[in-house]
Amino acid sequence: MIANFKARFKTLCVHAGQHPDPTTGAIVTPIYQTSTYVQEALGQHKGYEYSRTQNPTREAAEANIAALEGGRAGIAFASGMAAIDAISTFLISGDHMVVTENTYGGTYRLFEQVRRRYQLDFSYVDTSYPDRIIAALTPKTKMLFIETPANPLLGLTDLVTTVEIARSHDLTVVVDNTFASPCAQRPLDYGVDLVVHSTTKYLNGHADSLGGMVVAVGNDHIEWLRFVQNAAGAILSPFDAWLLLRGTKTLALRMAQHSANGLALAKFLSAHPKVERVFYPGLPDHPQHELATRQMQGFGGMLAFDLGSLEAARTVLNGVSLFSLAESLGGVESLISHPATMTHASVPTDQRLARGITDGLIRISVGIEDAGDLEDDLRQALSS
Repeated sequence: MIANFKARFKTLCVHAGQHPDPTTGAIVTPIYQTSTYVQEALGQHKGYEYSRTQNPTREAAEANIAALEGGRAGIAFASGMAAIDAISTFLISGDHMVVTENTYGGTYRLFEQVRRRYQLDFSYVDTSYPDRIIAALTPKTKMLFIETPANPLLGLTDLVTTVEIARSHDLTVVVDNTFASPCAQRPLDYGVDLVVHSTTKYLNGHADSLGGMVVAVGNDHIEWLRFVQNAAGAILSPFDAWLLLRGTKTLALRMAQHSANGLALAKFLSAHPKVERVFYPGLPDHPQHELATRQMQGFGGMLAFDLGSLEAARTVLNGVSLFSLAESLGGVESLISHPATMTHASVPTDQRLARGITDGLIRISVGIEDAGDLEDDLRQALSS
């Protein structure tokens, strides 16, 4: 639909990877809900043989996200964790990976409880500090796995500096871009090799689909990930691919509202006497605020704040009305969660506390509701 047309981001959200159905002219990509495809004769088919290997709906979603990230190809998986697991197959026994310290608890669980069984090694460091990345490198280091903004404390990593470190040590750089979305940050523009998403979050945006995506630029990476996608079979279903395409059409519009509401709530919470600290890249007191203004286009809808104790956090978590107490993020509705017992429960307590994920910490995924209503809900919950 946009061949030979250099489209801007908002246009890519609506059109990239999608064409009117050649049979009917339907403007919405159909859900090709089929397991197999009839072949015209032995060895003759129309490019599709079996839906684990190829599916037109999934291919449209892969092309769409690849265009949004500025990559050459997208490879879709059944979940964000399946996508990260596929990335980990680039490593072999004895290899070492440096990981952002405050990474998602599910990522930590996969690396520590699954991949270590296959003799992979991991070091977790605050990648906001380049010298700590360098100090963690060993002769067996093969990959840097960066989460920026990181979950749940919204720490940022300088992508330009990280790529420079990687190039000087012949390392692959992976960025989990789930918290930002390609609307707010495009890591491939800075020389990153692979970008991973839980498409469940902002890309889908409606809390009704599970999925994961890896976007790559190098032929070797693309070929291997497609091989793993087919060989391991953790594929994105046609219906989830269709829901993802429905979601990305409004990504730019939604992210603008998420970011506006996120900044409004961060300012409100930072001025509240019962809040000890607010974590949001858009606030001037965020330690990487200047980096956020250079590296991101908007500050997103994720924020966290610390109330100092589990009891205070419990009171607020149980006292909100408009916010929903639930895991996940990135949907149009506002969610509130307790990282210590929810998203990061798999991280050992001593390590969790050392990383600043306290019992009083609350994480918010700010939706697209009226910011005044969200403030009122937090105000009444904090007042109790």
